[in-house]
Amino acid sequence: MLGRNRQKTSTHSVKSEDFSLLPPSLVSHARPTRIVTLNIEEPFPELQPDDHHTDAWVVLLKNNVPIAMVEVDLTTGPGAVKISLQEFLAKNELRAPEPPPLADNKLPSITVVVASIIERIEELGRCIDFLGNIDYPDFEVLLVDNRRELPAQDPLLPLVHGRPWLRVIREEIPGASAARNAGLAQAKGVIVAFTDDDVRVDREWLRAIGTRFAMNPQLDAVTGLILPAELETPAQIWFERYYGGFGGLRTFTPLTLVTDHNVRPSLRGSRILVRDSSQSEVRRSSVYGIGAYVAGANMAFRRSSLERIGGFNNALGPGTPARGGEDLAAIISILWGDGQVGYEPGAFVYHQHRREYSELVNQLKGYGLGFTAMLTSLARGDRRHLLSLLSQLPSALRRKILQAAKRIRESRSDRAARGEEAQLYPSELVRDEYLAYLRGPSAYHRSRKMYRNEPPGH
Repeated sequence: MLGRNRQKTSTHSVKSEDFSLLPPSLVSHARPTRIVTLNIEEPFPELQPDDHHTDAWVVLLKNNVPIAMVEVDLTTGPGAVKISLQEFLAKNELRAPEPPPLADNKLPSITVVVASIIERIEELGRCIDFLGNIDYPDFEVLLVDNRRELPAQDPLLPLVHGRPWLRVIREEIPGASAARNAGLAQAKGVIVAFTDDDVRVDREWLRAIGTRFAMNPQLDAVTGLILPAELETPAQIWFERYYGGFGGLRTFTPLTLVTDHNVRPSLRGSRILVRDSSQSEVRRSSVYGIGAYVAGANMAFRRSSLERIGGFNNALGPGTPARGGEDLAAIISILWGDGQVGYEPGAFVYHQHRREYSELVNQLKGYGLGFTAMLTSLARGDRRHLLSLLSQLPSALRRKILQAAKRIRESRSDRAARGEEAQLYPSELVRDEYLAYLRGPSAYHRSRKMYRNEPPGH
């Protein structure tokens, strides 16, 4: 159950059609995995393997909020699977927030913006279907058509026919940021939420976002949890194993990100505090390391806060030479200006991971390139970012080197030494992403040339 309801790869990359260049055990152990959603307040069903799935990732819900994800082996039998899940719950004290239910008239109006170049028609259709099933009192949906030209036979027309709640607007300037800014300009909601055309939102996605904003008037932005829509191909499974889906291991606890004022004035904004719902400090980190809490597929802003920072940087993001980083840049700009950001796992969506290996390689290259393009854009807009980055560079490089070594080590022989045949993922994913870091600054400068009317400060 889901919810409650163009660029070429390098010549050394393995093409999606040719897995013969990869270790056979790597491919054979990336088996199709069923995604199962279970409410721990209800009796667990008997989970059994079928002709296609011998493994499952179980998303555990409490109060209709995800609290954990557990991988289980279905071949052990339904009884053993149930015991395994019960033991996991007994060992881990998992709690879900119970915010007081707010009356509909207490919730803010929300505009949902989806930017699309109308290429993935089937996925876009599913995205629209799930948006139409949202339970929220006051919202609108804007689909921003970001194609340069319209075809004679437009595949978008059948998707929007008979959906009066869906408003289509055109933005011919290429890039996700330009499209999102076009949506922002026409949004009527107090809150503007963004998702992607390969995402399926939960029925109560907006209610979780609206409640968090209503209960916390000081918040400028709210981000949410992203879960996989399917794990059917090796590429999708390797994306999860390599990246934890997005940015790092998933977090199932509501958090608030605020500026750490315990730094010298010249570096103000460079560090953040992460606090839980009791306001206890969970961790401190660099403002540039917030990727574990932020992704463009699931983020919302007070419209006034997003307008205050000038919206998204048109020279960043998918559809530009920079390829990414626009989501992180917007959230960092909020925090840099002493704003506050909430992370809300109750606002969850399902993302359709890339099915083909060549798409995965290209995606991770885009992540690496987009990250350093984003850093370049920040340093260019405010020289204090340059000082901040230089002050953190030695420790950041050390962390990146250790992280890369750990990822490569996990994907190679040490697993065999532990009696595990399969690698976690192709080791070239690490290399390709990290090499792409080097191209980010030049990509950003190329991207800027595409946009003469760049917003001030970007």
